[in-house]
Amino acid sequence: MDFDAALRALPHGPEFRFVDALVSLEPGKAAAGSYLLRGDENFLIGHFPGQPLMPAVLMVEAIAQVAGVAAQSDPVIPPMADLRLTAIRSVKVFGAAFPGDQLLVEAEVQGRMGNLLLATGRVKLGGKVLAEGQVTLSGEPAPA
Repeated sequence: MDFDAALRALPHGPEFRFVDALVSLEPGKAAAGSYLLRGDENFLIGHFPGQPLMPAVLMVEAIAQVAGVAAQSDPVIPPMADLRLTAIRSVKVFGAAFPGDQLLVEAEVQGRMGNLLLATGRVKLGGKVLAEGQVTLSGEPAPA
């Protein structure tokens, strides 16, 4: 599968995408992507002035986006329409990401039930896990 096409399939505009490039993809099962926290992102202006860091909730969003890429690329199950993050659980934050950091975001699909998809994932900097947890995504069945 074309990595660029898989990223373009995300429902987010580029301004709210927290994965710049895919580094691996096992269609329907797992994916990993990289994100460079450039330092000019608007959310850094107020988080925190003079000492900017990536909000932990955006690290969770990055996990959800990479999980969405893995799920939507399944060769057997058609992509869901209107895919959204609907729940988070067991999230732990162990560190912070600062401007200039190159993050690795990993996600694995754990299971599906109807229009719900459960995935686990983590955000890493080097070999250190900065955040990890479970996300639930939901969507509408693909149009026939």
